[in-house]
Amino acid sequence: MSASPLKVHKVKEKGFSAFLLFSGTLVLMVLGAFFVTLVLQSFPLFRETGLKFFTTSRWVPMENAFSVLPFIAGTLMTSFLSILIAFPFSMALSILLGEYIKTGPFAAAFKSVTELLAGIPSVIYGFWGIMILMPLVQSLQIKLGVIPYGVGVLTASLILSLMIIPYAASLGRDVISMVPGDLKEAAYAMGATRFEVVAHIILPYARSGITAGFFLALGRAVGETMAVTMLIGNSNFIPKGIFSPANTMASVIANEFGEADGMHTTALIAVGLVLMLLTGIINSIGKSIMKRFQVGG
Repeated sequence: MSASPLKVHKVKEKGFSAFLLFSGTLVLMVLGAFFVTLVLQSFPLFRETGLKFFTTSRWVPMENAFSVLPFIAGTLMTSFLSILIAFPFSMALSILLGEYIKTGPFAAAFKSVTELLAGIPSVIYGFWGIMILMPLVQSLQIKLGVIPYGVGVLTASLILSLMIIPYAASLGRDVISMVPGDLKEAAYAMGATRFEVVAHIILPYARSGITAGFFLALGRAVGETMAVTMLIGNSNFIPKGIFSPANTMASVIANEFGEADGMHTTALIAVGLVLMLLTGIINSIGKSIMKRFQVGG
């Protein structure tokens, strides 16, 4: 006798649930394997240097002197400066596509350009930055009486801001377009202008999603490698200002891992571990902020 449709349905349901559980567990296992591997490979460095890896500021592989502090400073400076630069443009693009121009040829053109910016390889951004952006920054530095390196924290942050605008703008556009029409119509009925509706209805309602977009963009900025490597100057010192050459955690690994050996390799793996932990901390902060907005809003 053939199985009843109800039994077949239950078997399929259990099989699908088991597949979902397996997939989720596999992702967690891969993430755990990444973390354990980095910890085990970097343990010899921490055993030898201890907290000096986080408290000193010298990175001199020839002398076996290693410190992640200059790269943490470079990573945070470039990432947060790029977010500050990208914020007004991302918000303007999100509001434009989510509220003012939802359909039509202009909306399609803007969306296509945004998606194209997100898909361009980072090395292309780096080439463009070297040919176009670096001379402009040099001209600015000459006018300000600063040593005209051309490369540095500001140059890397500018190119990073271009790279992360599509991520923040796309998610912001989606959440703004999902604001209930009844809320906006009620505000218009009470005499509110379009600017007042955007400022007092749309943005407060969508702030959780907008925040998520910017933390997604910040995660991209923290881990970006090639474009930053080409434009940040690759200096293993704590940057003294936005015009100073520097290094991020990702860029120093890209620059030095191919020629490293011994303790130098272990130190670079330790930098990768710190980068992974920093990314996790940023994501945790972002989730807590979004939860607070959801509860408060």
